[in-house]
Amino acid sequence: MTSTTTLPVGLDAAEVDAIVDRALDEDLRDGPDRTTAACVPAGSVAVGEFRTRPAGTLAGVGVAVRVLEKVCGDELEILDARADGDRLKPGDTALTVRAPLTTLLTAERTALNLLCQLSGVATATAAWVDAVEGTPARIRDTRKTVPGLRTLQKYAVRCGGGVNHRMSLGDALLIKDNHVAAAGSVTAAVRAARSAAPELPCELEVDSFDQLDEALTLGLELILLDNFSADECAEAVRRRNAGAPTTGLEASGGLTLDTAAAYGAAGVDFLSVGGLTHSSSALDLGLDLRSS
Repeated sequence: MTSTTTLPVGLDAAEVDAIVDRALDEDLRDGPDRTTAACVPAGSVAVGEFRTRPAGTLAGVGVAVRVLEKVCGDELEILDARADGDRLKPGDTALTVRAPLTTLLTAERTALNLLCQLSGVATATAAWVDAVEGTPARIRDTRKTVPGLRTLQKYAVRCGGGVNHRMSLGDALLIKDNHVAAAGSVTAAVRAARSAAPELPCELEVDSFDQLDEALTLGLELILLDNFSADECAEAVRRRNAGAPTTGLEASGGLTLDTAAAYGAAGVDFLSVGGLTHSSSALDLGLDLRSS
């Protein structure tokens, strides 16, 4: 079934359909929903309200709707929907639909799995964004994503107010410690990468001030400060401002919500937070039914 959902900018309908199809197949691989078929009277129609239990930030409404469309078909009615990125209070309704009860219950878990997972990422991101409010720092994700869900998880980061790093290995250069070791030095690694892909932005990971000072002479778009303390980041900013003011600085490693404000106040441009996508708790949303 071709998507009829209007998805947000940055989400490809064909990719969303592929993810939704795989998710539905996990529930329907052994046949239809036998419990619902046995218990729900034929012809029953209900209104379903997707509600959040705790406060959180919403992401994935269009994806959840796509699940419902695929299972409920033309009998699905969207009665109300909140926007991705909305901050929800406990008990708020994110999405209200009317549909045959049999198909609505069949789609329930798959729709909630995606909506809860993406809203969890958005909620975690929003907490980090709030933590650095008033500083120049922005919250950035990594490639530490759930396999197969990268596009959706990175979309959820944007819903929470964060910004995306690389989507893949081929859309930017990121020179890390193993690349430096293989090339022989920081300068050799940067020159090799620039020579191979001069059209791509180039970022270099450094773990010492000696490496930082060398990197600041190389005209990089971004330098990643690996496991620098907040005070060390402030010193790195001072050196950057003096020697290469157009080069961005990104703090990574050992960051926590409690220390985020200190890192932001140090003057770095980004805080890199892998936990946004690899370990955020799902936001607890559930489906509440009422008669149509």
